[in-house]
Amino acid sequence: MPMTDRRLAIDAWESLFRAQHEIFGEISGDFVDAPLEQDEYDVLLTVVRAPEMTARLRDVTRNLLISQPSVSRLVDRMVTRGLVTKCPDPEDGRGSLVRATAQGARAFRSLGAQHARTIVDRMSTLDDAELQALLALTTKLREPACPTELGETA
Repeated sequence: MPMTDRRLAIDAWESLFRAQHEIFGEISGDFVDAPLEQDEYDVLLTVVRAPEMTARLRDVTRNLLISQPSVSRLVDRMVTRGLVTKCPDPEDGRGSLVRATAQGARAFRSLGAQHARTIVDRMSTLDDAELQALLALTTKLREPACPTELGETA
């Protein structure tokens, strides 16, 4: 592995972090006075896109950036609000399935259209080639730093 310029690595990280933070702040405005909170939208993003609008709770948890207990409490609140249903997973006795209700799917789609426009508008400062490069770079950054950390051998 080539030696990384320490200062450049830190500057790039800080720039990435600040860009993400600033853009997130801008697009979060879509959730002010909205029928869904941002974390509810994130749950429904996974569930509505799944076959039959049903996802395993563990898949919902994997896609959110909060802990498993927090996701479970959030889903329980969403059940109370009538946005999703939750039932035991017949293929995994310890797991649960989360399904979007008609109300939850409508709220997601309504808010999703506006949210997508906001994201596209904000990201329009980049052209398609730059967006492809950004996607490739952020995907690469999400890979484990060292494959041996996952028990793999070289």
